[in-house]
Amino acid sequence: MKNLLLLAALVLMSSFGFTQGFELANHQESFKGTIGETINAPLRFKNTSDRPITLIIRKVNSQLGGTQKNYFCLDNNCLDQKVEDYIVKIEPGQVLANFQIVLEAGLVSGESSLSYVAFSKSNPSNSIEFNLNFTIEEKPEKQNVYSSRFMMLHDVYPNPVVDHAVVDYKILSDQIKAKIVIHNLLGNIVGEYSLPSMENFVRFKTEDLSAGIYFYTLYIDNEGVMTRKLIVKK
Repeated sequence: MKNLLLLAALVLMSSFGFTQGFELANHQESFKGTIGETINAPLRFKNTSDRPITLIIRKVNSQLGGTQKNYFCLDNNCLDQKVEDYIVKIEPGQVLANFQIVLEAGLVSGESSLSYVAFSKSNPSNSIEFNLNFTIEEKPEKQNVYSSRFMMLHDVYPNPVVDHAVVDYKILSDQIKAKIVIHNLLGNIVGEYSLPSMENFVRFKTEDLSAGIYFYTLYIDNEGVMTRKLIVKK
């Protein structure tokens, strides 16, 4: 009788552990970025059980700089940085996709770290601990990619780009009209930006572009004078 009860208990525990199971797949622990950059740390949680689970992802420790912020994001919907628990229901076999922990790198270089624990609401003992480490570096010195008596243009940054990029410039002659045109590998124009003389930078919007290789060309008085590669990542 004792053996039967023990066997039943083991079967019950095994079944419970299986139905409450989840895993953190392909976890990247270390990230690099530059001052002022927003760094996304993607995480992929998978429900490996045969029942829905309510997963709680909790921040347990942080070593951040005074100008840094971090928060949870899912599908570009981000929570306030004060929220330390992210709660989500995951169906059997489902992967929690497009979930990220985001760090705004701030104004100072150095090392930062975050510690988290993820656990099932119905079985807190079933948990996974993980760390995220960030190395923040000084921005590299901007390089001139075009210089003449009419204007100066720095290279685009960041490159590769995810959702937007910036190009710094300086118009030296009010008599010219300058613009930048972005085109794809087939030569089709996918973006066009004028460069007013009273401003000193232009922002490219790339969130609507598919991942791949593009080119941007500087035009002065409708004459193309320089072309550079632009890589879009998703």
